[in-house]
Amino acid sequence: MLIPGSKSITARALFLAAAAEGETRLVQPLRSDDTEAFAEGLRRLGYAVDSSRDDEWVIGGRAGGPPRAEAEVSCRDGATTARFLPALAATGRGSYRFDASEQMRRRPMAPLTDALTALGVKIDFLGEADHHPFALSANGVEGGALTLDASISSQFLTALLLLAPLTRKGLRIDVSDLVSVPYVGITVAMMRSFGIEVDVAGSTYDVRPQAYRPQAYRIEPDASSASYFFAAAALAGGEVTVPGLGSGALQGDLAFVEVLEEMGAHVSITPEGTTVRGGALRGGTYNMRDISDTMPTLAAIAPFAEAPTKIVDVYNTRLKECDRLEACAGNLRRMGITVDTGRDWIEIHPGTPRTAEVETFRDHRIAMAFSVAALRVDGGLTFDDPGCVKKTFPDFHRAFADFAAKLG
Repeated sequence: MLIPGSKSITARALFLAAAAEGETRLVQPLRSDDTEAFAEGLRRLGYAVDSSRDDEWVIGGRAGGPPRAEAEVSCRDGATTARFLPALAATGRGSYRFDASEQMRRRPMAPLTDALTALGVKIDFLGEADHHPFALSANGVEGGALTLDASISSQFLTALLLLAPLTRKGLRIDVSDLVSVPYVGITVAMMRSFGIEVDVAGSTYDVRPQAYRPQAYRIEPDASSASYFFAAAALAGGEVTVPGLGSGALQGDLAFVEVLEEMGAHVSITPEGTTVRGGALRGGTYNMRDISDTMPTLAAIAPFAEAPTKIVDVYNTRLKECDRLEACAGNLRRMGITVDTGRDWIEIHPGTPRTAEVETFRDHRIAMAFSVAALRVDGGLTFDDPGCVKKTFPDFHRAFADFAAKLG
């Protein structure tokens, strides 16, 4: 099964390419609403971005910050765009205005905007404080030391790490309560691939001033997108192999297959790829703090397990494109399934789901996750906004339908 490139890796690669003096080629990037918003944001800031080919994008980088001294950037729905590009703009010299969709305007920015303000960047909020829209006045970033609460999202830490080597003095970040730890691992690994030394000691990250190196960089398949196909094979008793996503993968969300294996699926991970074959699902309790983007995938197939499934330590899923924990609970209840929830957990009881309309809340992960459940619902499921998948996987419905047909 061929899965599009990783959204997380594509976004980081676009930042790194823009910050590296010279030309960088990104091989097999993800083309979706989020990544196109990021690429367009770079163009608005004055960077040369050639995305005319699907299999290779070429970025003209500049180590001194955005080429333009003034720009207005629309981040659309993209959290990585909304959080990474202001950090990149801060390294330049000029005035930049950032805005986003109504959905993204509701999502918090305080950990990043507070950090940038502490580093001397002037930010004027044009609406609600610590949210989009805002104006940023940049004169480079001196650097120094920061303390960061990363309990809401690891993206704030990633934005600051990507910024760190571009500061005049470097950056030391002491982090507390970090969620989605593997995503920070992606960031550090990619920074090192682009020539940056990152010192990590416990919860402290230390980066001195350095120069990113341009290069050709290959994007691996998206592990979160692959989770729907892995879950479908586990649920329907079929088999799927995703090449290019194996034991050397950067993405922590590949650990979702370990959850499926604990539930009873058969899993094989090699350097070349990952295979999942279905088996009877047992249920159980799973901590998904570090792989929370796959929480809806597990929630959607949980009713078909032989025992209750409890997913814990996922408070941050309440602060995504929607409150994913309650979105899953509400949709499962409409399907006739008994669900209990708490501040940071959801427990789903076995049952026979009935046909219903899935409320997506314009959230791509809700739509894709419940597409998996539809495989085992008599009469199927309908969706109020199936097109929301374009955020990360525009061709999902066709690809999933083709795959489901092969499952039999």
